[in-house]
Amino acid sequence: MIWLYVGFCAFILALLALDLGVFHRTAHVVRMKEALAWSAVWIGLGIAFVVFIFHGYEHQWFGLGSGVDTMSEPRLASDGSVIYNDGGSAAVKYLTGFVVEKSLAVDNIFVIAMIFGFLHVPAMYQHRVLFWGIVGALLMRGVMIAVGAQLITRFTWIIYVFGAFLIFTGVKMFLLRNGSANLEQNVLIRLCRKFLRITERYHGQAFTVIAGTPASHAPEVPGGPPVEDRVVASAPTGARLFTPLFLALVLVEATDLIFAVDSIPAIFAITTDPFLVFTSNVFAILGLRSLYFALAGMIDKFQYLKVALSAVLVVIGVKMMTHGKLKAWLGDNFNFWVLGVVLAILATGVVASLVSHRKRAAG
Repeated sequence: MIWLYVGFCAFILALLALDLGVFHRTAHVVRMKEALAWSAVWIGLGIAFVVFIFHGYEHQWFGLGSGVDTMSEPRLASDGSVIYNDGGSAAVKYLTGFVVEKSLAVDNIFVIAMIFGFLHVPAMYQHRVLFWGIVGALLMRGVMIAVGAQLITRFTWIIYVFGAFLIFTGVKMFLLRNGSANLEQNVLIRLCRKFLRITERYHGQAFTVIAGTPASHAPEVPGGPPVEDRVVASAPTGARLFTPLFLALVLVEATDLIFAVDSIPAIFAITTDPFLVFTSNVFAILGLRSLYFALAGMIDKFQYLKVALSAVLVVIGVKMMTHGKLKAWLGDNFNFWVLGVVLAILATGVVASLVSHRKRAAG
């Protein structure tokens, strides 16, 4: 089984290397058309992976399907082995997890847009921050998934704690949907500014610069005039300084860690199979960068999206706490119905937002 994870991680790293090393080697402003095209590519890859999921679990490649899944009842296969997920059930759970994680990632976009606006991150450098932010997010989520899977396997009662937490988070998100954060008072920003020497301006797409080197005197924007940086000028030669781009990266990483606390329990409400949890999370996060550039300029149009996301969290939380009764009521395909409910809630939120925005524009 370990080689399955190694192969999958190698595949993802190859995609990321191709993305940054070939398609986005030079910093540039990502336009709407490019962002939509890349969003389609990443979402298409995530959906296409369900083909591997189906055949892998149907034929039990690398032992897939035999791992404990507390959201499924074990049964005997034709060869006498115990399995928890066949091809069909694994495919539905993967798709449900992918949709839920992708929808929750959209809420992350609202916060990232606020961070970039507060720090005045140049549009041409935002992709670099998001790229390395997502690499860090994948590592953090991998650790959190591994720990969460072990906890649920050893202490099955914890699924009710996760379910209650999701319901509480959904209700809290609904009540605070119109709130805004004051980043000037953010503890992480204050700590970084207290203990790190952060330059006054951006130095290209660098996260750090060495005082006294040509890079520390480079223009803020390629082709633009040099701008004096008092932090660089006052620092001793050879001192390492951090740029505001590094501060943006730290905030993006911290934001994803906070959102992962919500999204990881949400995927465990659908399945506790580690491979399904990990792969659906990875593919949902991979397209976050392009989705940000596609939606960042239209955030104000989706005023009811947070309401829909809060409802999704409540539904998933209820599902996690009552999965046994739901299966008895809806049958073995109850995850398919959960997927339908999630899609219906999200579609309703999007449509209601667009209709409301059109009415406001017309009035």
